[in-house]
Amino acid sequence: MSGWPAFHEQKILITGGAGFLGSALVRSLLDVKGVVTVLDDFSTGSEKKLPVHPNLSVLRGSITDQDLVKEAAQGARHIFHLAATPIGVSLDDPVRDCMTNVLGTLHVLAAARESASVRRVTVASTDSLYGNSRYLPINEDDAASPLSPFAASKLSGESYCRAFYESFGVPVTVLRYCNLFGPRQDVQETGGGVVARFIRAALSGGPLTVHGDGGATRDFLFVEDAVEATVLSATVSKAEGQVYNVGTGFETAIADLAKTVLELTGSAGSMEFKDIKDVDNIRRRVLNIEKIRKDVRWTPTHTLEQGLKKTIQWVKENTPRTGG
Repeated sequence: MSGWPAFHEQKILITGGAGFLGSALVRSLLDVKGVVTVLDDFSTGSEKKLPVHPNLSVLRGSITDQDLVKEAAQGARHIFHLAATPIGVSLDDPVRDCMTNVLGTLHVLAAARESASVRRVTVASTDSLYGNSRYLPINEDDAASPLSPFAASKLSGESYCRAFYESFGVPVTVLRYCNLFGPRQDVQETGGGVVARFIRAALSGGPLTVHGDGGATRDFLFVEDAVEATVLSATVSKAEGQVYNVGTGFETAIADLAKTVLELTGSAGSMEFKDIKDVDNIRRRVLNIEKIRKDVRWTPTHTLEQGLKKTIQWVKENTPRTGG
């Protein structure tokens, strides 16, 4: 891939690097001999997701600590800002959510502004900020309508990204990810975490719990494709100052996802419908990815089924056996 050589022997800071997407990005950048620093408070991430590698260093702490962020950013050529509170946490503690997703983002941008070495700051955002969009697929310039504190704080963080780009010339790119899934995703992780829950339930023979009537739709992207989009966006000059949707452009109903997981696992389990309000209470969501395709030359290479097969295989190989 054309973007990878840009990271060879370069210092890279990844906030939230012990999370799902972050740890996948860490492994990929280490593979191309990047020198990676992870800044993570491990409130949701896990050290088990990170490899032991001579080019990897880990700083334990929060992006709400401005001095620590400055220290972590020293000498970095690329910053990937992925640290955030999950959507579920935002409902329990909106103030903490704001401190992390808004103030933390501001600290990262301020550190990048003060640094002479940073070539690009790539910031993770979310398709949740679109809310219940009137039009599908959703374009980047469609109106935002945040329905959760998480979505509101991510939108605010995006506003600071734009302000720092326009006011100070900080080279920033914002990526609005859809529901990501793949190996090493925890069941409790929100968004694409439904895939992890379904796979583990199917492999254990239990029911797959579907909220509502199963007709709600999402755009599901395999994590390897998300990593590729992230790396390319960080190296393409045209992407500086831009916001991109990162998805597949395909809409999948949750009930259909459950059926596919049952088929691919060969599970004898079934679907169990429960009338429980989802933390991300959106009826339909699918992203238009034409902008990133044209500017960055990226499109996903995995179908939903291909990504699910890889994920199922990984879960099988990494689930401890019980019994005699």
